[in-house]
Amino acid sequence: MGMSVITEATLAEICVVACAEVWRGDGEILASPIGTVPMIAVRLAASTFEPDLLYTDGDAFLLGAPIPVGAPADTPKLVDGWMPFRNVFDVVWSGKRHVMMGATQVDRFGNQNIACIGPWEKPKAQLLGVRGAPGNTVNHPTSYWVPNHTSRVFVERVDCVSGVGYDRAAAAGPTASEFHEIRRVVSNKGVFDFETPDHSMRLRSVHPGVTVDDIVENTGFPLVIPDDVAQTRLPTDEELHLIRDVLDPQNLRDAEVKG
Repeated sequence: MGMSVITEATLAEICVVACAEVWRGDGEILASPIGTVPMIAVRLAASTFEPDLLYTDGDAFLLGAPIPVGAPADTPKLVDGWMPFRNVFDVVWSGKRHVMMGATQVDRFGNQNIACIGPWEKPKAQLLGVRGAPGNTVNHPTSYWVPNHTSRVFVERVDCVSGVGYDRAAAAGPTASEFHEIRRVVSNKGVFDFETPDHSMRLRSVHPGVTVDDIVENTGFPLVIPDDVAQTRLPTDEELHLIRDVLDPQNLRDAEVKG
């Protein structure tokens, strides 16, 4: 990896690669990305180190080759299969899926909120609702993408539980915890996991130019911080080519990532 990669890779491109890495080792499962950066990331992973991943065009076709994000509806596609929305539920319940969702709030045990801000009875803001988050989190691996890492997102306690975290899954018993896994949280500052004895959030890596102190100051709960914090890996030359020329030639990724 030459110096040109180090100087040329943007924050958005580093985030794409960090998001792609959440699917490493997953093999032949359905990868479901929510958001521009995760969508590029799935197609990058499938084009490089995880060729067996299944992913859709965002509608109902399983793709055999990636198309650019934001491509017109009539873009020619290499179609491998048919995956209408009703079939996704069968895949969810089978566990053969790994989704990367957004998180308006996430806490130290991976509970996620996309429903409302403020008390449920009288919220200050109504958001998306719980959507598929409860079923996702108790049936198969779930990761989260946070494009703007602040203490308003990384909170001590979420206002409403949409996605189930480790503490709540354990309290609910084996039916909730047996297939529960919050794999990663990727933000515009770093990468986080829950690979700790009590499954509390751990800082896995910091993005280039970001300090541990910066992350701590912008996180509303105590993180588990290793003695030696790694730096998030940079894109390879091949990955940069795929991101820029094949997967996102319109550079939609930059609009989603807070600098």
